[in-house]
Amino acid sequence: INPDIAYIYNINNDIYTSYNINSVIPKYDNVILSYIEGPSGKIIYKGNTYYYYKRLVDNNKYIISLTNDNYINKMKKDVLYTILIVTGLSFTLSSLILILWSNNLVNSIIILKKKIKNIDNYDYDIKLNHIFQDEITSLNDSIESMKIYLKNNELYKNQTYQNISHDFKTPIAVIKSYIEATEDGIETEEKSLEVIKEQINILENKVHSLLYLNKLNYLKDNKENLKAKTNIAEVINSSVNKFKLIRPELNYKIDIDNKLTLRGTNDMWEAIIDNLLNNFMRYAKQEIKITAKNKKIVLFNDGEHIDPLVLDNIFTPYKKGINGMFGFGLSIVKKTLQVLNYDISVDNVKNGVNFIIK
Repeated sequence: INPDIAYIYNINNDIYTSYNINSVIPKYDNVILSYIEGPSGKIIYKGNTYYYYKRLVDNNKYIISLTNDNYINKMKKDVLYTILIVTGLSFTLSSLILILWSNNLVNSIIILKKKIKNIDNYDYDIKLNHIFQDEITSLNDSIESMKIYLKNNELYKNQTYQNISHDFKTPIAVIKSYIEATEDGIETEEKSLEVIKEQINILENKVHSLLYLNKLNYLKDNKENLKAKTNIAEVINSSVNKFKLIRPELNYKIDIDNKLTLRGTNDMWEAIIDNLLNNFMRYAKQEIKITAKNKKIVLFNDGEHIDPLVLDNIFTPYKKGINGMFGFGLSIVKKTLQVLNYDISVDNVKNGVNFIIK
């Protein structure tokens, strides 16, 4: 039994006390029972303050626990001491965590600053050792993704420039060689002019493609193009008539809703259809079929199936495609459709390939 707490037992109206009753309540007598009312509370007895708790055991038995100010004050001191220790430890631990977090945050920000400063330096590599998963780690991941994107974009641009240079170099070399051959009397002027004219047309088409690709950067910010409407039947029929002259032996099957109109200007849709048909001219064997209905255009040619590895990059400019061919045509198609908020997909189907615009 706690020596600071005394007990009074009432058993069938017989009063018993614990051994320490007089040390807790000096000059104790049973008169104190008349002061006790209710199950718990505080009383003043012989000038001293006491606290009690009364517990009923059964109808004829109850126990009263009593203590004085000394015990209460001691409890208060113990509780206050415990609170101070817990508060001190919590404050110390919080301070350590805060200092650790602050130092880590400052170091992380310094590293991020260096990363941003060297984002175009692909040889610069520094790791971020941020111990928390928060906005700093998200920002670091974004910077890393941006750096990878810029690096890939730079590699792609360099490869594209090399391909463009090679692509332009070939017709220029042919023109130069025929001019020299004519000057040396090896080739006739008539033949040389014919070849030179052909190569100039090739160069002109490539220049137009480059200019159109650059123009698309302007068109995508010009919302007026989305307001324009084009009758697709007129564009398709016009393009087919042009390409029939190139390969008249092909069977052209056209099934078009004459009232179908889609977003975009006539020039933009002409570029889309012309570049697709120009691609078909190289691969179609016997048939080209075009269906335009219900806001969807399906262009089919009975050429060989496209390698799945090629399909992933078929719309990327100067990515080597079918039979090693590469260029701007399908890239122009894809980017123009993106400006108009349309999409295009390619599927290998029975006896040929489908290009689907929707």
